[in-house]
Amino acid sequence: MAQRRVQLNADEQNRLFQEANNSRANDEAQGQNSGDESADEDGVVHRGIPHGEESQNPEGDFLADFDEDAEVLELTHLRIDDIPSLHLERFKNLQRLCFRQNLIPKIRGLEALTSLQDLDLYDNRFSKIEGLENLTELSSLDLSFNGIRHIKNIEHLVKLTDLYFVSNKITVIENLSTLVNITNLELGSNRIRVIENLDSLVNLEQLWLGKNKITKLENLSSLKKLKILSIQSNRLSVIEGLEELESLEEIYLSHNAIARIEGLDHNAKLTTVDISNNKVSKLENLGHLKNLQELWASNNALDSFEDFETELKDNSPELVTVYAEGNPLQTNNYTTYRLKMKIMLPQLRQIDAQ
Repeated sequence: MAQRRVQLNADEQNRLFQEANNSRANDEAQGQNSGDESADEDGVVHRGIPHGEESQNPEGDFLADFDEDAEVLELTHLRIDDIPSLHLERFKNLQRLCFRQNLIPKIRGLEALTSLQDLDLYDNRFSKIEGLENLTELSSLDLSFNGIRHIKNIEHLVKLTDLYFVSNKITVIENLSTLVNITNLELGSNRIRVIENLDSLVNLEQLWLGKNKITKLENLSSLKKLKILSIQSNRLSVIEGLEELESLEEIYLSHNAIARIEGLDHNAKLTTVDISNNKVSKLENLGHLKNLQELWASNNALDSFEDFETELKDNSPELVTVYAEGNPLQTNNYTTYRLKMKIMLPQLRQIDAQ
């Protein structure tokens, strides 16, 4: 059955947008918008409001005229700072609720939404996970771009398949052992140093760990179904710990300190390998990847066209895309680089961005 969707109409959006602009203009006129970010004792993240003054929800019950049988409610960028005042308990059939880009300081007022399957609280102002005790039907939860420091109070959400914590302040992967149905876990842009406590996530297919402080690929052996591993912009120097990931199809290792391509011997299903922006000087140990379709190797120290031919010409018949710009083989051969690459790998359809 098609979902019934509630969105603000154009007039209501324009009215609220004007109110938001007026409120923002008043703040700026009073010199309150400094761009600072802090968290008070209650865990409220304050961005641009150094003394914690909060803007108010749009005046009146602006949801009063909407269909209470709606299954989807999207309230994006409306400067909402108090969920209970919206009286969401009247939307008894609600399955998806989106509060993206608001000013919510605490997660509360959701207790009655026991049918909710998708909750999006991306880009708000809370630093604690709370108020989700009754939402046991959730399959997708997005808590990205807040000030969360600890993963907790979600152990009971056992139906979750998608969980997003992008750009928070998380230092430890923890309290996920009961969430065995998760297939997609996003922990990018945090402060994580160690990959750990993932053993029970046996159904995980996508793991995103980019832009953290991870120094070693480890503790991944239980993730037999993992298809995508992204660990870009970390502190890796060696490719290792992937022996048990035989289902792996895409691996993203760019912007690390890797000096050698290795450790992929058991990952024969790989279709995409990204080693760009590392310290690799020789293309090697890729010839066994018969399903390889895309190789991203820009901005390394590669200087041999022959290595590309030896490793990939006859061994990777599915290969269609290679990125190799920013290597000596390109910077020292501006006029002939593309022609040589095409001769070495006639199966290519794309070289770099062209």
